[in-house]
Amino acid sequence: MENNIPFNEPLVIGTEERYIKDAIARKEFSGQGYYTRSCEKKLEGYTKASKVLLTSSCTHALEMSALLLDIQHGDEIIMSSFNFVSAANAFVLRGAKIIFVDIRPDTLNIDEKLIEAAITPKTKAILVMHYGGVPCEMDYIMQLADRYQLKVIEDAAHCIGSFYNGRHLGTIGHLGTLSFHATKNIQCGEGGALLINDHSYTERAEIIREKGTNRQNFIQGKVDKYTWVDIGSSYLMSELTAAFLYGQLLEIDSVTRKRLEIWKTYKEGIKHEKTAIETGNGHIFYIICKSLNDRNLLVEKLNNVNISAYFHYLPLHKSHEGKRSSIFNGKDNYTTYISECVLRLPLYNTLKQINQDRIIDQFKLNENS
Repeated sequence: MENNIPFNEPLVIGTEERYIKDAIARKEFSGQGYYTRSCEKKLEGYTKASKVLLTSSCTHALEMSALLLDIQHGDEIIMSSFNFVSAANAFVLRGAKIIFVDIRPDTLNIDEKLIEAAITPKTKAILVMHYGGVPCEMDYIMQLADRYQLKVIEDAAHCIGSFYNGRHLGTIGHLGTLSFHATKNIQCGEGGALLINDHSYTERAEIIREKGTNRQNFIQGKVDKYTWVDIGSSYLMSELTAAFLYGQLLEIDSVTRKRLEIWKTYKEGIKHEKTAIETGNGHIFYIICKSLNDRNLLVEKLNNVNISAYFHYLPLHKSHEGKRSSIFNGKDNYTTYISECVLRLPLYNTLKQINQDRIIDQFKLNENS
């Protein structure tokens, strides 16, 4: 029996323990310490975001975005239904109605040409998700948002190391979010970041992240005590988690290079009708099967030889909560189809060449069968 090839192995650089021990020696545990500041500075330098705030998850960064935009009951948010539930939840929690539009079959991102038809007087923002680190058409979307005076949030959960016309994804819209979940290229188990690209949001974002208090002003010596000044929650990443993350952030470039090598090997080796398009950071490699039945058969075939492969998002508009909190504007030509037919293959930095060859060989056998 051949060894099992898992779908993912969380990245471990090997230096993380050193930085965690240093955080302990500094007696900094709860956040806003040396490693929080170091990670934020590193991310600001790397992404060129105006301001970066570490958060306990990308979900919490999205929730902060909804608070910063002052989303109210009845406001409408336009996004794609092929997405993770956190993106919709963040705004539904504020009372918003989600307006879904279809995706493009080439990028699996929101179809920018369908957004304008979904805009109403109640529309407050457009949320774009860059699937697999492949950018949405941000120039078009930002021009559209400017024309209708809408805000743009970039869900860049997949995107550390991915760029659009020289700009890091998450730094083009008014606000952006990153994920450092264990499944991401750079990880700390659970973690995220809010990228602030409009300075007018910075001070309030710091207050919201600190449970609605002006504690940051207290830390900076601007006030002699801090108090409750706004709504907020406990969105701050712990210092120990930030120390772990710091060790990984130092290796962004080498991690990205390795993932792109694996991604390109898949692209060259798998002669499938529809595979992932060029990515900037090698986050996901997928194929699009012809039907749900074909995908299920392929998953079974791979599982039988100890290769783990998975589908991805289920359409949010077809979920129980989605039916209550959203509407789908226009036709669902691709969202459900892609959801039923997409299949993701193992991709992580420690994936051995011999194991990747085994995976590719299964597709060669499939072509000849």
